[in-house]
Amino acid sequence: MQRIRLGMVGGGKGAFIGEVHRMAARLDNRYELVAGSLSSSPKIAAASAAELNIAKSRSYNSFETMAKKERSLKEGIDAVAIVTPNHLHAPAAKAFLKEGIHVICDKPLTTELSDAEELKTLAKESGLVFAVTYNYSGYPMVRQAKQMIANGELGNVRVIQLEYAQDWLAEDIEKTGQKQAAWRTNPKYAGKGGAIGDIGSHAFHLAEFMTGLETSALLADLDSFVTGRTLDDNASILLRYKNGAKGMLWVSQVASGKENGLQIKIYGDKAGLEWSQEDPNYLRYTPLGDSMKIITRAGAGAEQLSNDASRLPSGHPEGFIEGFANIYRDTADLINAHKNDGQVDSLVPGIEDGCRGVLFIEKAVASNQSGSIWLSLDH
Repeated sequence: MQRIRLGMVGGGKGAFIGEVHRMAARLDNRYELVAGSLSSSPKIAAASAAELNIAKSRSYNSFETMAKKERSLKEGIDAVAIVTPNHLHAPAAKAFLKEGIHVICDKPLTTELSDAEELKTLAKESGLVFAVTYNYSGYPMVRQAKQMIANGELGNVRVIQLEYAQDWLAEDIEKTGQKQAAWRTNPKYAGKGGAIGDIGSHAFHLAEFMTGLETSALLADLDSFVTGRTLDDNASILLRYKNGAKGMLWVSQVASGKENGLQIKIYGDKAGLEWSQEDPNYLRYTPLGDSMKIITRAGAGAEQLSNDASRLPSGHPEGFIEGFANIYRDTADLINAHKNDGQVDSLVPGIEDGCRGVLFIEKAVASNQSGSIWLSLDH
C-alpha cells in the first residue's frame, strides 16, 4: 500500500510531542514525512526540516503558505499532523481542511468551544478524515477493556474512578524558560485549562472510550497551588454519566513523586476492571465473588480488539509509542478508505471526541468559577 504523504505543523527543535508523532507515524511504515512548517521561527523551521530530511522547498515559514502550496503540488501531502501549542490548532486545522487535506490534530482540539464546533462543521462538510490523538485509546489493554465492557462482562457500569497525576509542574519551572512548561501554564497558548486540558482531557476521553458511556454533568474544584500560576495545576472533579453511573477524576501536575500516573478503575454490578498506564500490558479483572484475574497483552484471554493493537508476543513490553502508533495506523486505514471510496470500522478518536474534550474543559472551568456547582454537558 502506498505510503501516505504527511506534513507537520509544529514539532521543531525543542518540541516533545512532535517527535512522538513522528515516531508513531514511522512505526508501521504507513507514512512518509515530506513537508513541514515546523516552527514560527524561520531559522528553527529550516534547521528542523534539514534534520528530518525534508526538502528545503517544502519547508514553510507559515502553515497558511504550506496548506496552499501543498494543495497545488501533484505529489502534495495527503494529511497533516498538527502538533503546535493549543492556540494554533484551530487556525491550522481550518487552513488544511479548506485545501482538502486530512487532519491529525493533537489534543485538546481547540482553546474555544466555538472554534471546535466550527471545525466539526468544516470536517463534516468536507468528508475528510479528522483524527484527534487521544493516544491512550490506542493501548491494547484499553481496547481489551472496551471489548469486555461491550460484551457485558462487567454488567451495568456503576462507578468510574479516574486518576492522572504528575509532578513535573510542582515548582514554577515556567519561570526558568522551560519551553513545555512556559506555554502550558499560559492561557494565551494553552487556553482555559491547565492540568485539566493537558492531561485531564485524556482521562475524560479514556473513560468514555472504554465504557461507551457519555458524561452528562460535572462538578469541578480547580486549584493553582504554585504561587503566581494562572491556570489550574490540580483538580478534583465529580462526574455523572447518562446511564446513572458516577465518576471521580483527580488530575494533578503537582503530585510530588508521581511520574505519569494515569489509572482507571471501572466497577459494574458483575465485575470490576483496573488499568494503569505505567503498567500497561496488564488488565486486572475481578468478577463479583471471585478472585482477581490478570489478563496480559497478547496472552491467553486477550480479545480481538486487543490483539489487533499488539505487535509483539506477550511478555515483551509495549507502551506509549506503540499506543500512539495504533492511532496513526488506524487513521491511515481511514485515509486509504477515503481515497478508494470505501469504509472501515475504526476506533480513531475523531472530531466529535475532540469537541467533547473542549466541552469538558470549558464546563470544568465554569463550574469552578461558579462555586463548584453541577453543570450539564449538554449544549
